[in-house]
Amino acid sequence: MKTVSKFAAFTFLLLAVAYCSAGEKAKTAPPSNLVRGAIGPFSLNPSWANYSVATLIPGASLIPVTSTQTVLYLGFAAGSEADITNMVLYTTAKGSLTITAVTPVTLGGVSSPSIMLSSTSVCPTQPLSVTSVCVVRLDPTAIVLSADNDYYFVVYFTNDGNNGSIGSPQAEFSFSALNSWYANNENYTTFTVGQSLPSNQSFHGTPYFLMYVMTD
Repeated sequence: MKTVSKFAAFTFLLLAVAYCSAGEKAKTAPPSNLVRGAIGPFSLNPSWANYSVATLIPGASLIPVTSTQTVLYLGFAAGSEADITNMVLYTTAKGSLTITAVTPVTLGGVSSPSIMLSSTSVCPTQPLSVTSVCVVRLDPTAIVLSADNDYYFVVYFTNDGNNGSIGSPQAEFSFSALNSWYANNENYTTFTVGQSLPSNQSFHGTPYFLMYVMTD
């Protein structure tokens, strides 16, 4: 009887350890890509003052992973400070330019952050370059991306001297599912539901600034 009791206790202990280990692995599981992000090598695309940059996140390219939020990552390959007037994520029906939802995107709780690229607490590897790209994690948004929709992340860089010196990493090859276009002298972050994004823009085959779309 004692042998049976000892065996039962030992089995329970093993199950408990296994359960705790699985729980710890779940807590420390790394974030997953929601789409295929930017892949180097990179070249430098400089000077972005007074530019809107729009990056398409196609729903058809979503990787089937479970997520309760969406986290965007910006990459910088040059500059000491990036001043942003506004950032938004537009939702459209697949293949459409008509906006069905507008989701604010923030950093540190604000949609108009100044990112101190020269700070080692923001960009640990200095100076920035195409081989030492600084990747900045934006605040998580509660939106869950769907394959039934397309999404456009739009950032408008303030018209100032700081943004004249910033640079976007530009992938040499079109491996990413992300694709960008840009417009000078236009703030495209102010559209509302029911309006349409411009149809006269040309995609450039690779993303600018937006490098990763992830679960965390």
